[in-house]
Amino acid sequence: MPQVPREQLTGAEQTNTPAPESSATVALRVASARATQLQRQGCANARLNTTQVKQACKLGEDQIKLMNTAVERLELSARAYHRVLKVARTIADLDQTKTLEERHLTEALGYRLL
Repeated sequence: MPQVPREQLTGAEQTNTPAPESSATVALRVASARATQLQRQGCANARLNTTQVKQACKLGEDQIKLMNTAVERLELSARAYHRVLKVARTIADLDQTKTLEERHLTEALGYRLL
């Protein structure tokens, strides 16, 4: 078997990938997300207490199942569970979505594993 070219493995040859955001664009998204957080709950997501997390991070049935599985498999403590929710809420804010979606939770869990 011939060796697969590195560019093909890494996807570097794909031309349909979106261009990276400029620093100014990212800064605007971060400022917007922070303003959303302050307007919604009066503080940054990182500063939320347990009660506030439950209010800001309402989960649907599928998200609850996902988080239950994550708690079991990753042996998350209550503190770690709430931290994942806060990070997921921030990801959703950066994504400018009002509700938490599974993709926000999985991204936050991925950061937890790093």
